[in-house]
Amino acid sequence: MPNYRYRGRGRRGESLSGVLDALSADAVAGQLMNSGITPIDIEEARERLDVGELWRRLRGPVAPELAELVLLSRQLYTLMRAGVPLTQSMTGLIRSTRNVTLREALIDIKSTVESGRELSLAMAQHPRVFSPLYVNTVRIGENTGRLDEAFSRLAEYLERERDTRSRIKSALRYPSFVLLAIGIAIGVINVVVIPQFAQIFARAHVVLPLATRIIIGTSGFFVAWWPLLVALAIGAAAGFRVWVKTEAGAYQWDRWKLRIPVVGDIMHRATLGRFSRGFSMSLAAGVPLSQALSIMAQAVDNEYIGERIRHIRNGVERGETLTRTATATGMFTPLVLQMMAVGEETGAVDTLLAEVAGFYEREVDYDIKNLSQTIEPILIAVLAGFVLLFALGVFLPMWDLAGVKMQR
Repeated sequence: MPNYRYRGRGRRGESLSGVLDALSADAVAGQLMNSGITPIDIEEARERLDVGELWRRLRGPVAPELAELVLLSRQLYTLMRAGVPLTQSMTGLIRSTRNVTLREALIDIKSTVESGRELSLAMAQHPRVFSPLYVNTVRIGENTGRLDEAFSRLAEYLERERDTRSRIKSALRYPSFVLLAIGIAIGVINVVVIPQFAQIFARAHVVLPLATRIIIGTSGFFVAWWPLLVALAIGAAAGFRVWVKTEAGAYQWDRWKLRIPVVGDIMHRATLGRFSRGFSMSLAAGVPLSQALSIMAQAVDNEYIGERIRHIRNGVERGETLTRTATATGMFTPLVLQMMAVGEETGAVDTLLAEVAGFYEREVDYDIKNLSQTIEPILIAVLAGFVLLFALGVFLPMWDLAGVKMQR
């Protein structure tokens, strides 16, 4: 709804002003009169377009972060637990939500719910905001009359997901800065430093070592062709983004990500932990096994693992056991497969999958804590190799020149 700025007089004649959201100026006048305020002037409030707002409009709608969805789920759980009507709860959430995409989705959901449709159906109309796992958990909560518990489970699940992603990003931040610094240093040396040494060596008319010739040739190539290299880098980055958005590109890239040394294994286990936790939550909520697998294939955020989960679903639909189809994918360790088998035999698959999720989460947490210690020796080796190459390529000829001058 648009905002209207008003000026008016109170019961005692005092001057009052403010901003109200309403469908029209007449509706604002009615609200003011009911509050004992005599309106003098009402005009639509023009939104100021600052730099931040201009940037947000240029980059388009931004999906809400996990922290915002966690807060939304917690608030809905608290409000419904307290007996506040759903539409009234949505009104308060719309006013307090800062993310534009989420606020617009909540406005549309509130309108849909007021028209008599289900909350889960209204959320399903906004796949950019609410995942299939979120929507189906809400649907189960509606059908069982335990919608507040559904939001509580979603908040816990999303909070674990946010914590895992945050820890991985924190662990990779230091190596990323080091690699960026090394890249900048290599660029400055190639463009600024090496050409100066090349001029000195050219005037000396001496035979240069192979390492020196390679360094000078590389530097000359960068200096001569840097505009083309920058254009190629930008084009490659744009092409990569387009390729990743295709079905085949997303599948291949997600598969390669899991093979990155050191980090890929952590990402793999974190994704399997997410699958186990969400799968357990879906089964505990009463979602059928086949449907729960379909939901998790979309919720794991990795097309390669999602395809493996769909293979598990197809096997289950053919009448095979969950453990056998999971074994055929090659994704799980023998310990996890054994726990799945016990869960199938005892009818407690959801409980044991929650244990599997905890197992993966503890492993990932331990590896993340030691990630910096694992990467640091690799970075030191890379930096040492760069320094050694520079020393051999530049300082050895300088020492040779110094030796020739001393002989003279």
